[in-house]
Amino acid sequence: MKRLTMLVVFVVLGAACWGGYWYWQQQGNSAATEAGAAGKGMKGAGKKGGGPVSVSTVSVKRQPMPVIIDAVGTVESEHSVAVRPQVNGTLEAVLFKEGDRVKQGQVLFRIDSRPMKASVDQARAALARDVAQLKLAQAQEARLRPLADKEYITRQEYEVAATQAKSIEATVAATRAALDQTQLQLNYGLIMAPVSGRTGSLNVKSGNLVNGGTGGAPLVVINSTQPILVSLSVPQRFLEDVRRAWNTPELKVEISPNPGTPAVAEGALVFIDNTVNTQTGTIVLKARVRNEKEELWPGQFVAARIVLRIEPDAITLPERTVQPGQDGSFVYVVRDGRAQIQNVAIARQIGETVVISKGLKGDEVIIAEVPPTLSPGAQVTVRGPGTEGSAKERGKGKGKAEIEGKADTPKESAAK
Repeated sequence: MKRLTMLVVFVVLGAACWGGYWYWQQQGNSAATEAGAAGKGMKGAGKKGGGPVSVSTVSVKRQPMPVIIDAVGTVESEHSVAVRPQVNGTLEAVLFKEGDRVKQGQVLFRIDSRPMKASVDQARAALARDVAQLKLAQAQEARLRPLADKEYITRQEYEVAATQAKSIEATVAATRAALDQTQLQLNYGLIMAPVSGRTGSLNVKSGNLVNGGTGGAPLVVINSTQPILVSLSVPQRFLEDVRRAWNTPELKVEISPNPGTPAVAEGALVFIDNTVNTQTGTIVLKARVRNEKEELWPGQFVAARIVLRIEPDAITLPERTVQPGQDGSFVYVVRDGRAQIQNVAIARQIGETVVISKGLKGDEVIIAEVPPTLSPGAQVTVRGPGTEGSAKERGKGKGKAEIEGKADTPKESAAK
């Protein structure tokens, strides 16, 4: 009996303990659920009722901006001369160094002149002989003339003497011409620079036998570099704009070694080709550049910018302010303390500045860098000066890449 009573007591105590544990677990889960719901509600309430977005702004600028055409150019020498000998002989001396700048008339090569001097001496002696014979024949003709007039001799005898004098006179003229020719050959022994410019590599060294004429390799090639020409291939759609701006003081060409780098030289357009390339749809223009410091080199590829005219009152913005969109480029305009989307059309981009052709009047305030949390219609507060730098670095890359993909490039929009 005692055992049965103790067993019942233990069962009752166990049931009581289990009931208490179950009740405690239910109370804990309910409290956690209520706390989670309260946290979510507070978070949602905070998001829905968040404060204004802090932004930096810039004002739209009206300023003179050039209307440009970007092109790739090739530098050409205005005068390129292949120097060749005009007489045969041994190259005795080279009087300059490869790559030197030479002036027109400067002696570059000297050919062994001894054979040519001998020819000159021979021609001079032949001339002296013929001159002496001419004097003798003229004296004979002078003695016979009065005798023929008095008919002491026949007329035929006098005419023979006169003809002989004239024949020797012609011989003297031919001999004198031969002397001039040999003297000219002697002068050709000194090879001079036909133009001023920069010399190239030597193809023949001193001591070699050279032959006169146009065959074979030249001794050296001289390219003029001051001034120099830049040949440009421009799409044919810009031809009318170029012709309209021809001979105006604003028309100029700026030359840079690479795209996006500062210009190192400036020149003027001097040539428009008389035909359009039917295969590429481009036309060739040429600009003459003074090239005083020889920044440009013949054969060099360069980036050229043709400035057609200056637009005096262009609407401009920093490139970083323009955002890409499905419907084209747009900016965020601050109106009544809120951010509003404004679609814009970009005419061209010059450096980090874009020219707006449509969408802005010129008096708007534009958000400089768009924060990720900014949405159309959101309330904004403008940060003070000095807080724009970090945002500028964050937003610059994306805006530029997207503008290049969506907006007109300067090359395509220069004539707009």
